[in-house]
Amino acid sequence: MTILGVLFDVDDTLFDYSTSERVGILKHLAAEEMLELFPSPAEAVEVWREIMEEEYARFLAGELTFAGQQLARARRLLAHVGRLPADGMPDDTVTVWFSRYTEFRKTAWAAFPDAAPTLASLAVRYRLGVVSNSSLAHQREKLRVIGLLDHFGDAILCSDDHGAPKPDPGIFLAGCALLGLPPHQVAYVGDKYDVDALGARDAGLHAYWLDRAATGTADGAAPPDGADGVTMIGSLDELVTALTTLTA
Repeated sequence: MTILGVLFDVDDTLFDYSTSERVGILKHLAAEEMLELFPSPAEAVEVWREIMEEEYARFLAGELTFAGQQLARARRLLAHVGRLPADGMPDDTVTVWFSRYTEFRKTAWAAFPDAAPTLASLAVRYRLGVVSNSSLAHQREKLRVIGLLDHFGDAILCSDDHGAPKPDPGIFLAGCALLGLPPHQVAYVGDKYDVDALGARDAGLHAYWLDRAATGTADGAAPPDGADGVTMIGSLDELVTALTTLTA
């Protein structure tokens, strides 16, 4: 079985999104003198993440633009702590508020330590690309800042530009097309079991679920490693060995 290409998710796969999000919102709320309005810093992060997941889902469903989901997230958090005026807040003001958060978040932007070495090792043998549920401009800038952009060239595909998000099979197949390969010659690596692993598998790719927390579960329901056609790895370091074993 010959694997010639590898496609990657970005957030919480190559890029430590969760840490940057936590650092960013806590610094931002502290600077805005809003952190004390939450029972604890952990509660503040939890509320922000819940809002993000709900509004980002609306973006992926086509109900909001990428910028629109940012505005919705900011307005909901401001309303949650009683800082949103009864007559609302102009978009420009909300945009500036959210931009202050993103500046704090950027101070914590970083690739996982295993990302660059893994990509460098794989690049010797495989064509590399990205398929992400996001905006192309946003992800390219993120990959540039964390030093990974050059590994992918133009082989970066995002749902906002493609028109359909993962787990739609079309976006995985379009990613394979960017590599110039059929799906059965491409592996996909992502941290979300249902969206990434099952989506890639159902599109005909070789699916690798990156479970950095080593929980062995996805929403408490993942079957044993390999039982569903998905290979579980605990780090990107394991990917090189897994791919080598598969193609040996």
